[in-house]
Amino acid sequence: MTNSERVTGRDLQRVADLANLELTEEEEASMLRDLNSILDHVAHLNELDTSSVPAMAQVSEILGSNSAGRPLREDEVISSLDRATVMECAPDSDGTFFRVPKVIER
Repeated sequence: MTNSERVTGRDLQRVADLANLELTEEEEASMLRDLNSILDHVAHLNELDTSSVPAMAQVSEILGSNSAGRPLREDEVISSLDRATVMECAPDSDGTFFRVPKVIER
């Protein structure tokens, strides 16, 4: 990874502006350090020879179970909450969706 691929203070400020975050100088320094450390780690991982490792979508394909050792269940459609009952409890709705006040002014 070259220095041009590292996160700069300008990059961080742009992301913070988009996320509507106000960071202190200490938080910016800490976040820059953390983000660049993550990028350094990813760059290190990219240097590893994985040519003999078979591609897989999920680890569970190998394990055949979840992390607790239980077999994964089949996906199945089940009933959920009744919409009319839920809408009756909503402070404001149009009968189909919740109405919420606008909180972002951009």
